[in-house]
Amino acid sequence: QLQFVESGGGLVQPGGSLRLSCTASGFSLDNYGINIIGWFRQAPGKGREGVSCISTRGSGTGYADSVKGRFTISRDDAKNTVYLQMNSLKPEDTGIYYCGARCWNPAVVASWGQGTQVIVSS
Repeated sequence: QLQFVESGGGLVQPGGSLRLSCTASGFSLDNYGINIIGWFRQAPGKGREGVSCISTRGSGTGYADSVKGRFTISRDDAKNTVYLQMNSLKPEDTGIYYCGARCWNPAVVASWGQGTQVIVSS
């Protein structure tokens, strides 16, 4: 079963930045035939939504409209890790952030890690 470990969350003031990490646990992204990695988030009292997506085979990336221009997704193959650089954070970015081997539709993600909590507040 594919497992990812998310980290890097915390409390930050509006306008601040955080970098989240998503590391494959116990397997290599290359060897498992995973083609895409997505970041998702769940705000308090709301459903989980897709935030950003990256191809593991090339340079393709995608972003939700709500984060476009502020968030940047990237990967480090040597570290088996996908990052989400979050700049100009807003209170509405508050939530628990997860990653998975799918993009955009959380209903098709087979399993979730523990996530990492982001709180944007003054």
